[in-house]
Amino acid sequence: MSRFSIARNYADTLFALAEREGAEQEWLVMLGEIASIYRDNSAFRSFLHTPRIAPEEKKRMLRSVLDDRYPEPFVTFLMVVLDKRRQGLLPLMEEAYREILNERTGRVHASVTLPFEPDAEFRSELETALSGFLDREVAADFRTDEKIIGGLVVRVKDRVLDGSVRRGLQLMRRALLEDVEASGTARHSDGPR
Repeated sequence: MSRFSIARNYADTLFALAEREGAEQEWLVMLGEIASIYRDNSAFRSFLHTPRIAPEEKKRMLRSVLDDRYPEPFVTFLMVVLDKRRQGLLPLMEEAYREILNERTGRVHASVTLPFEPDAEFRSELETALSGFLDREVAADFRTDEKIIGGLVVRVKDRVLDGSVRRGLQLMRRALLEDVEASGTARHSDGPR
């Protein structure tokens, strides 16, 4: 079973718990916070993975921090994740949970990469344009990557729409190289007979 499939099973369980509470979107935000800390904070990752701290001690420490911030069922879910040693899947669980939420609400998730940080108006306009293009409501998350130079890259499930300047330059380079190779081959075949 793939790591994403395992994460999807956990996300299904968490989503069912969130539905009981009527807080599907809120629980995505909470899971996103935990997954973000896991991704971005090496000390937190080390704490969760180290065998030097007993699992019960890790859970006690986490509960002391999380109990006043998150609902009990959510915290209990995180304790099960620790018990099963699946903490490394937290970012994938967030991705799977978002996918489930989008499926249930009829939305599609898009990841948009731009060379700059977009303002709220630009985000809204782009989501509207993507919704029209895909004929479904689009919920997009935005990333910044200066390496794409200009334009944008949109990922929706397994589709990639690459309208970046970097991609355009790569295609132009490839076309020029093919032209040079083709003209070199033509010159050799037009030689003396």
